[in-house]
Amino acid sequence: MRDNSSAIVSDRVAVDGIGGAAGAAGALEAVPPESRGTAWRGTLLAGLGVLAFSGSFPATVFAMEGFDPYLVAVGRAAVAAVAAAAFLFAAGVPLLPPRSRIRSYLVIVAGVVFGFPVFSGLALDAGASTSHAAVVIGLLPAATAACAVLRAGERPRALFWISCGLGAVAITAFTLSMGGGHIAGADVLLVGALLSAAVGYTEGGRLARETPGWRVISHTLVLAAPLTVPITVTLALTTDVRPGAASLAGFAYVGLISMFLGFIPWYAGLAMGGIARAGQTQLAQPLLTLLWAWSLLDESFGPVTIAAALVVLACVALTQRSRS
Repeated sequence: MRDNSSAIVSDRVAVDGIGGAAGAAGALEAVPPESRGTAWRGTLLAGLGVLAFSGSFPATVFAMEGFDPYLVAVGRAAVAAVAAAAFLFAAGVPLLPPRSRIRSYLVIVAGVVFGFPVFSGLALDAGASTSHAAVVIGLLPAATAACAVLRAGERPRALFWISCGLGAVAITAFTLSMGGGHIAGADVLLVGALLSAAVGYTEGGRLARETPGWRVISHTLVLAAPLTVPITVTLALTTDVRPGAASLAGFAYVGLISMFLGFIPWYAGLAMGGIARAGQTQLAQPLLTLLWAWSLLDESFGPVTIAAALVVLACVALTQRSRS
């Protein structure tokens, strides 16, 4: 195996030929989080990923207007795999990851290619509103931080856990208030989605410490393609497909942005800023998704929803003041 310094140099040269987001991210993300400046750059990159992810729930709702929920959940990865393969080919990188890392990539496949899209899509199909789903998923940063401790060896300080815990309490209180004091079936599906994502994010962040993040997500998607592509074709032929402009736009968004391009700065940020610390930027995702739901879906939400979103947004600022 090449040493990290030579790998970084060759990766940068290869990615320069691609241009766009992949080139920019590839040049940054192999830098270890040794300084506060590097950590903050990691936070900003992770924030770009969160901005991309924040439109996922509204886009999924649009996509399911013309496509089966399972087709949307699996088909998004098939679409993304085509783009990922093109990026790898243009960079002259092998389509498959090193055999020594296959197990880690399979964990990411299970978490972010199948787990999160399927569970979240079914939750929305079961009646969870976009705003409700977004705020419940606000627990994801806490789950990611726990995985970072268990799997990636990170040790955040007390201030981090206090602010992270406050965000989790706010989200839990919101969920119970919206569910009449109990957890609904859609909430169970959303918990499955956030646990899947937390595991996939952590494993991807670990790999991005030594492999550029765009390659991590690209190899993940290509590795999953032998499953996602035939399943997508089968579902397209056997389910009721009624594509329209809105559903096609939503499907394209979750396939190209949520499933692929958003992960380029996201994994880069986790590697640079620390998985637990940079991952807390996702506490801002509920507020961003509420704005998307309000502007695109005309969803209304009351003061409790807004208050919960603002509390978790404040927790982002607190977590960023903490060092691991």
